[in-house]
Amino acid sequence: MNAPLRRARIDLDAYRSNLDLVREWMDPVEVMAIMKADAYGHGLEPIALAAVDAGVRWIGVLTVPAALRLRAIGVGEDVRLFTWQHDPALDFRDAIDSAVDLGVSNAAELQRVVDAVDQRPARVHLGVDTGLHRDGATAETWPDLVALAVDAQRAGRIEVVAAYTHLAESSDDDDSAAVALFDAAVEQAEDLGLDVPMEHVAASLAGLERKEFRKDMVRMGANLFGMPGADGVSAADLGLEPVMTLTASVAKTKRVPVDTGVSYDYTYRTTSETTLALVPVGYADGVPRRAQGRVEVSIGGRRYPIAGRVAMDQFLVDVGDDEVRVGDPVVLFGTGEHGEMTVLEFGAAVDSIGEEVTCRIGARVPREYVGHEVEGRVGSWLRGDHHHHRGDHQVHGTHA
Repeated sequence: MNAPLRRARIDLDAYRSNLDLVREWMDPVEVMAIMKADAYGHGLEPIALAAVDAGVRWIGVLTVPAALRLRAIGVGEDVRLFTWQHDPALDFRDAIDSAVDLGVSNAAELQRVVDAVDQRPARVHLGVDTGLHRDGATAETWPDLVALAVDAQRAGRIEVVAAYTHLAESSDDDDSAAVALFDAAVEQAEDLGLDVPMEHVAASLAGLERKEFRKDMVRMGANLFGMPGADGVSAADLGLEPVMTLTASVAKTKRVPVDTGVSYDYTYRTTSETTLALVPVGYADGVPRRAQGRVEVSIGGRRYPIAGRVAMDQFLVDVGDDEVRVGDPVVLFGTGEHGEMTVLEFGAAVDSIGEEVTCRIGARVPREYVGHEVEGRVGSWLRGDHHHHRGDHQVHGTHA
């Protein structure tokens, strides 16, 4: 049977298994499931519905529009939706009315939130910059942010839910210093009259490796998709399962003589008479040009390096004298159980990380969802008339 031209297979059972395992590790600390960037390229709505069905009560989605997408498909207010990157022109009214938790890190932004409040108070998390320098209030601006939050909370305009930060994960010493800064900021806030009910500082890596940083909640992203962030640690080492498998099919084959230049610029030449197989996936689909000669794809259980330049829509592999036919499945990365590269190996081969690889998988690659989860709310959503902005999707239920 011929494989589809290109496909990203998303195993919702694997996601659920990872979620259960990570929650077990973090117990009794709350886990926020991070799903920014369309759930790391896996598809926000199906992943979120699977997580909610598994009992997750905190989801992080970066932006208010992403949170409102989840409210629109029935993710109720019993599930907290945390957002922390806001368009400077955003009107916060819809977010507040939909009970979206807002990460805020400067007084001007908090004032915009306060001004948008109508009936119900806004749920606010105050961000502290402890050294990553992307977000969060600095030591100089923190007191003003806290003072405004105190006044707004007393006036019933906001509910301060938490203080939070993000660690640089540069070294253990750097992270320890960062958490010390955070603790001092929380203490200062309380001295200024602010009650801080909840604290969250650790993401996937720090959450796993530094138990003392778990505070009240850990934000888990990459681990839930089977992509641990620690150097040299595979998913299998931790008992995690890769969620995405990227496959294609051989579109064409041709026999060529020795010393044939292959693809743009002839950066690869054949060393003997050989067969070239065309794989219809290119940099438009998320396979970077630097994958040439570094990434090995699996056809019929054997690995073959990418030969010549990766083009926008396709690349070639030199399969020698092996029997490779049009329609044969090609695995670019998967679980590794059949000898193929994992997403972590793929990422390392192109000097990147698994998260970047999955986030770059383009919109014309259909996402196919498999697992028991697709029989419930996930399947209902996928089979409905909902538009999924990251490409087509298909539903396939599987049974153990």
